[in-house]
Amino acid sequence: MSEGTHPHPGRRVSPLRKRLETSGNVWRYPEKRSGLSGHETVRQPEHQRAGAELRRRGIERLARERWAEGRSIWSADIGDRELVVDSVEVTEEAAPAVVAAVLGLGEGAHACVRRRRFVLDGKPVLLSTSYLPAALVAGTAITQPDTGPGGTYARLAELGRGPVRFREEVRSRMPGAEEAGRLELPAGVPVVLIARTAFDAEGFAVEVNEMVLDSSAYVLEYDFEA
Repeated sequence: MSEGTHPHPGRRVSPLRKRLETSGNVWRYPEKRSGLSGHETVRQPEHQRAGAELRRRGIERLARERWAEGRSIWSADIGDRELVVDSVEVTEEAAPAVVAAVLGLGEGAHACVRRRRFVLDGKPVLLSTSYLPAALVAGTAITQPDTGPGGTYARLAELGRGPVRFREEVRSRMPGAEEAGRLELPAGVPVVLIARTAFDAEGFAVEVNEMVLDSSAYVLEYDFEA
């Protein structure tokens, strides 16, 4: 594959592969299949506040019936815990070249970029950067800080481009200075990177979401049938 190109822009490809290879972050996808029940358990270590534990259900949380009914995908995880987004930035800008290729963005086309920080019971646990085709989501609530009931995926469904399939890549590395600061990480604690791509019914990528998690807080647990 030549630099900056892909034979099937916007199709079912492994997102961010070239970008991750050049930065040392090569991730592998767990494929979504019927019968899978993946869980990610978030546990605060001793150096963090005792009792703070979040179970993140990696497969159940993305089920269509959840966001189609107007519920947040986070509702599968938090129970009665307090999880807030304390920082939201929504911009329109050029996406990284490999993200643009995955989304099938033409030359000069911009992405709607949503940057957020998630805080559980006062402790930052996750940074999220989502990329969506700006032309697709223009004029919708996706371009606003509050995307409304069901979030981004419900708004995509209203456009006839709701996700029917997801892929995630997982990797761990040491954080950059900004990441460590925003997640309030002590020295020596790595982060977990998750890149999720959402595909519509035609197989086109409609969102790429890059997430950075405090690895000292997360245990990834997967429960599925043989």
